[in-house]
Amino acid sequence: MTPSSTRTTALVTGASAGLGHEFAKQLAAQGNDLVLVARNASRLAETAEDFRRQYGVTAEVLPADLTQDDDVAAVVERLEDATRPIGILVNNAGIGLLHNFEDNHPAEEKKHLKLHAETSMLLTHAALKGMLERGDGRIINVASVAAFLPRGTYSAAKAWLVSFSRWANLAYRKRGIKVTAVCPGFTHTEFHDRMGMDKSVAPSWTWLRAERVVREGLADNEHGKAVSIPSKRYKVVAAVAKVAPVRLMAGPARKPK
Repeated sequence: MTPSSTRTTALVTGASAGLGHEFAKQLAAQGNDLVLVARNASRLAETAEDFRRQYGVTAEVLPADLTQDDDVAAVVERLEDATRPIGILVNNAGIGLLHNFEDNHPAEEKKHLKLHAETSMLLTHAALKGMLERGDGRIINVASVAAFLPRGTYSAAKAWLVSFSRWANLAYRKRGIKVTAVCPGFTHTEFHDRMGMDKSVAPSWTWLRAERVVREGLADNEHGKAVSIPSKRYKVVAAVAKVAPVRLMAGPARKPK
């Protein structure tokens, strides 16, 4: 199937589960065609078929592990294909590290940083040329409220993504490109389960639903905001983090199930 010439096509990474799945779902519900990127090819195919059936959109699948150079190159090639333009890019794919920095192997840390920072930068760069030529485009980088907190290398990587998004929105907004870093707090997805984290360390009131995070993130991006922090509770957390002592903002320690 080929995308409709009258509809925008959105490319979403990490689209088979969690926030990526929800971004793809809401974008499809708005009438956008999709390119779905994730590691699990069979799950990705099922997701694409569900969206085609429910929303009547085209849904292309592109299985890729975005910590691997060859797979990143394949997604870059798709983003640069001028005959099938991408109007919306959602850099959502992410991983977490359960253990402390000193206990992680350097290869794990390198993979973690590559996915969150380097891959997002490369995909944004690939998408921008066509968007700038058309004078229109939207880029969403899924960061985290952890970007404003002292939470190890995850916070550091997400802080880079927030800073990058702020700059890109400033640099390209007048040329029709809206770039937003979406910064949720704890969210009910598979993310923490995959990393083996005991979710009970965070109080129930801290948890958000993926539907709300995505709905607010898409709305903030549409309005040209450089940073989106879903929910008032996490807006307060980010504001307090600017003035509170670092030791008070570290949050609950991660622990395995």
